[in-house]
Amino acid sequence: MIYWYIFLAFFIPGILGYGGGPASIPLVEKEVVDRYGWMTTQEFGEVLALGNALPGPIATKMAGYIGYMEGGVLGAIVALFASVAPSLILMVLLMVTLLKYKDSPKVKNITRLVRPVIAVLLGAMTLQFFMTSVDTSGTVQTVILIIISYWLLEIRKIHPAMVILLALVYGAISGIV
Repeated sequence: MIYWYIFLAFFIPGILGYGGGPASIPLVEKEVVDRYGWMTTQEFGEVLALGNALPGPIATKMAGYIGYMEGGVLGAIVALFASVAPSLILMVLLMVTLLKYKDSPKVKNITRLVRPVIAVLLGAMTLQFFMTSVDTSGTVQTVILIIISYWLLEIRKIHPAMVILLALVYGAISGIV
């Protein structure tokens, strides 16, 4: 029965907490501290602080930790699934709806209008990364990295993950020297 309670403790805040982790934290606290009494407010605050100190979404980190503390590895898995299940269900339902109406002129227009917006957002992000790289690494090194990356990706057809890994190794080596 504990796994059902763990599921509910993280599924309900996932449904009601619009906006992700920060919006659902008070709801998780209500479930974990007040409803089930698995920890005190102070302990919850410590878990929240630990979750904020680590990279990644806070809701899933808290779910994994609290689920593990209450139900072991299976409890952590149940809590993690429950925290992402509302978004997962909504995405599947939206995808089914989109596929059902994919030939609709309205859906085609929406897709046609969204693509340029995404392209502009990616372009703005790329420009921001470029400017940051120029500020921290210098223009020459940034341009050389861009040319080598382009050559590896487009000419040599190396997987992007390998290019990123090579850039990380280069960064580590150049940071040591």
